[in-house]
Amino acid sequence: MISDRASEFRVIRTALSAEAETIAALHRRARSTYYPDGLPDDGVDWTAAWRSAAERPDGQVLCVVEAGTITGVASFRVPEGATGERVKLFQFHVDPGHWRAGVGTALHTACLEQWRADGRRTAVLDVHADNRRAQAFYARQGWVPDPEHPPAAGDHHLCLRYAVAGE
Repeated sequence: MISDRASEFRVIRTALSAEAETIAALHRRARSTYYPDGLPDDGVDWTAAWRSAAERPDGQVLCVVEAGTITGVASFRVPEGATGERVKLFQFHVDPGHWRAGVGTALHTACLEQWRADGRRTAVLDVHADNRRAQAFYARQGWVPDPEHPPAAGDHHLCLRYAVAGE
């Protein structure tokens, strides 16, 4: 269990598959903030997706728990076809009611600690092009555009990279 010293009531731990419904609801609240016309129906059963992510033997889901409530979540694993030195951050969400309270920074720090412990050298992620708040957060943390994956015409995501090992 990883604890953030800045808040004695904040714990960062591995999420349980039984928490998938709660995590999916947080995911919906966070995602709905950057879709100007409302959250699109993408046909994904996000509760099942989060349950699957929590149960994957090759990945990890970390969650921030404050006073018994999950306030942030991150899902990552080595992407298909990549070496073990690369990790992909697939999901990273903070409940909008907890923005600017240090939850995201604490969760990001916990991810970095895990990636370093696992021997990862590089992290990558995709961020929605309209999600300016997330882009600013990632830039503050040191993420940069991934030169190996420039935005494709019509794509709604930007690829970012982070030098975990301080490359």
